[in-house]
Amino acid sequence: MCSTTPPATYEGFAHADAYAGYNDAYRTGRIKEMACIAHVRREIFDLYESTKLPVAGEAVLRIKKLYDVETQARFLPASERVALRQEYAKPIFDDLEVWLKEQLGKISSKTPLAKAIKYALARLPKARPYLDHGFLELDNNTAENAVHPVAVGRKNYLFMGSEAGGKSAAIAYTLIETAKMNKVNPEAWLAWVLERIQDHPANRINDLMPWAYQDMINAKTAEAEAKDAA
Repeated sequence: MCSTTPPATYEGFAHADAYAGYNDAYRTGRIKEMACIAHVRREIFDLYESTKLPVAGEAVLRIKKLYDVETQARFLPASERVALRQEYAKPIFDDLEVWLKEQLGKISSKTPLAKAIKYALARLPKARPYLDHGFLELDNNTAENAVHPVAVGRKNYLFMGSEAGGKSAAIAYTLIETAKMNKVNPEAWLAWVLERIQDHPANRINDLMPWAYQDMINAKTAEAEAKDAA
């Protein structure tokens, strides 16, 4: 999640870190917070890297087990992802919460380890919805990776020129990243779209989406291979 002012009509989950600037969006009741486990892991992993505390190391390993389940769940239909998570990830998730609470009771509340555990315990309940919804992810790394070029670009060229320029850039970034997420060459796809969009019916815009372009490429490839094999 990047904007602190989501569309007024949006209802659903927002995948985000613990940035307080998002709290107003959650207060509307229309938007439900979905925490990012990668941020939870990062707090503990960084501590382990600097201190080699066994408890921190164990926490990292326990979180890794959740990601091991996600490796199996990736690309499955939403219903199958939920079934897999309920069977394998939920027990790990539940045990992680219980174990972290136990560890917190054994250490000083003023230590960096206690701070990391408290952060984890505050975020885990807000990450739990992913267990019940196949369209949710364990973390928001995909979104963060997608906006990384935007952050780098913003630093390099400093200004968009105007608010309208910023909106145009956001549209361009969205189109390009959507193509990349669908494993489609953005430049080739956009060139294909621009050749057709002027006379294309507005009610058939889905025919110009990256996946439609890829279907067309796949069909042409299959046709060419069939001719070669004949």
